[in-house]
Amino acid sequence: MPLRGSRAAGPWGRLPLWLVVAMAACGARASEITFELPDNAKQCFYEEIAQGTKCTLEFQVITGGHYDVDCRLEDPDGIVLYKEMKKQYDSFTFTASRNGTYKFCFSNEFSTFTHKTVYFDFQVGEDPPLFPSENRVTALTQMESACVSIHEALKSVIDYQTHFRLREAQGRSRAEDLNTRVAYWSIGEAIILLVVSIGQVFLLKSFFSDKRTTTTRVGS
Repeated sequence: MPLRGSRAAGPWGRLPLWLVVAMAACGARASEITFELPDNAKQCFYEEIAQGTKCTLEFQVITGGHYDVDCRLEDPDGIVLYKEMKKQYDSFTFTASRNGTYKFCFSNEFSTFTHKTVYFDFQVGEDPPLFPSENRVTALTQMESACVSIHEALKSVIDYQTHFRLREAQGRSRAEDLNTRVAYWSIGEAIILLVVSIGQVFLLKSFFSDKRTTTTRVGS
C-alpha cells in the first residue's frame, strides 16, 4: 500500500505541501520524500506493514531555524516505537510486530515563526535477490557474482549521492542565510557611517563659524 500523508488540523491546515517522491516498487518499498513543514505544524504519514517486515526510517532537516524537528513513530496499537525531540537527523530500524498501519509524524510545533524543510527515507522490507536462483545451494557463476557486486556498488553510490545532495542543500541554505545577514549588517553600517560623517561635518563647521559680538556704547 502506498505511503499516505496527512497534516494535523490547525491554522496551517490549508497551506500547500510540496512533495518530491521517489518510489522503488520491487519487493522492498522505499519512499524518499522532501516536504516543507511550516511553523506550529505537524505532518504525519501512514504505511501498511506486514508482521515480521524489517523497516528503516531515516530523516534529516535540510533548511530552517536550528535544523531540528520532533519525530515520533507509532505501531497500529498506538505504542510509541521511536520518539526524539529537536533532532537534526537520525536513523531508526525496527521489525513490525504485527500487521497494520504504522504512523510516523514530524512536528515543528515548538517553532513560532521558522519553516523547516525535511527529508526522510522510509524503507519497508529488504531488496529481493538480483537473480531468482541467488539463494540456491550451488555457487553463483562468475558473471552472476560480478552482477551482484556491481548491483551492491550502485546501491552504495545512490546512498552517497543522496547524502551529498542533502549536505549540498543544507550548505547552500546556510550560505544564503549568512549572505543575507551580512548584507543587512553592511547596510546598517553604511547608514551609521553616513550619519556620523554628516554629524562630524556640522560639528566642525560650528567650530570655525564666526561669532558676531555686539558692542553697546553707553552715553553720558
